[in-house]
Amino acid sequence: MRPQDVPPDAVTSSGLGLDPHISPAYAELQVHRVAQRNHLDAERVADHTEGRTLGFAGEPRVNVLKLNIALKELVDAG
Repeated sequence: MRPQDVPPDAVTSSGLGLDPHISPAYAELQVHRVAQRNHLDAERVADHTEGRTLGFAGEPRVNVLKLNIALKELVDAG
């Protein structure tokens, strides 16, 4: 992977380091690793991308808390 292909939020964080969302591009970089670690097919890892606020403000993002809850449910379900 070339440095310019790395999403900015993969190397930056908020002042507290408690970012509740990541970019879809950053999530895509992690899908296969997360699926493998949890013994799931990458296709079974749910998409929790949220659109722009009010349809125009901000950028699309992945809600990490909701994604982690769904991932735990997938793992527990087998």
